[in-house]
Amino acid sequence: MSDFINHFWSNYVAIISLVSIFACALLLWLTARKRVVASADNTTGHVWDEDLREANNPLPLWWVGLFVLTIVFGLGYLFVFPGLGSFKGQSDWSSRSEYEGAMAQAAQELAPVYAKYVAMPLEEVARDPQARAIGERLFMNNCAQCHGSDARGSKGFPNLTDKDWLHGGTPEKIVETITKGRIGVMPPMAAAVGTPDDVKNVANYVLSLSGEPHDSLRAGLGKSKFTACAACHGIGGVGNQAVGAPNLSDRIWLHGYGEAAIVQMINAGKHNEMPPQEGRLSDAQIRVLASYVWGFSNNAATP
Repeated sequence: MSDFINHFWSNYVAIISLVSIFACALLLWLTARKRVVASADNTTGHVWDEDLREANNPLPLWWVGLFVLTIVFGLGYLFVFPGLGSFKGQSDWSSRSEYEGAMAQAAQELAPVYAKYVAMPLEEVARDPQARAIGERLFMNNCAQCHGSDARGSKGFPNLTDKDWLHGGTPEKIVETITKGRIGVMPPMAAAVGTPDDVKNVANYVLSLSGEPHDSLRAGLGKSKFTACAACHGIGGVGNQAVGAPNLSDRIWLHGYGEAAIVQMINAGKHNEMPPQEGRLSDAQIRVLASYVWGFSNNAATP
């Protein structure tokens, strides 16, 4: 990755650009100086396909002029705009500043639209038709890539339409989650649980908590070993929203279902991350988006 963030490639492109421009200028100058001795019929003596002869006519002035203007334009562009390595150009223009300016202008224009939602309780925002329409667009542009266009998620990405929340499903908690993001880490627990056989026993005990098909003998043996997991998941595996530990007693499986999937989780652990939207979305946009997400599982239907 370091090959793409050091100065070599920007300097390489700058050198290629300048060499190309000056090579074109040199070619134009050399061809203008060269005088070909023509025969009486104004040809150079070059013949192709028996009768196709090259005439010794000078380049049209309009063509030469355009060629010169192209060279001047290229040099002028590289002087005004960034294109020569770390040189920012006299205009100090950048795509980032252009983007930030456009976003600032858009935020200023949209401020009156969001103003009325800032003071409203999030539950009321969730039931406002216009706010729901805005929230839908925000969700499609920023959340649907992971959670799906229907917000039902997929393996590794939570379903937002049920009431199973890792960190809490109140409107305020959803605002916090969207704003700051979340990092979920389950460390490998095989060493704490015991032998590979103990791991299988714990996996079957976890399945028994939600009434899933399991080996009852193994589940009975795994109950005492589950104490290594109870520190996060709680006694009975009911979960802990304070640390984002999933509820293991329901039938909702974020990273896969069955003995093999649970054994893999205990052995290898898991690291999940939701990126923060703070800085990408304004506070007002986050409030509208959070109210829209809250509405999925709270029947906030449009009046």
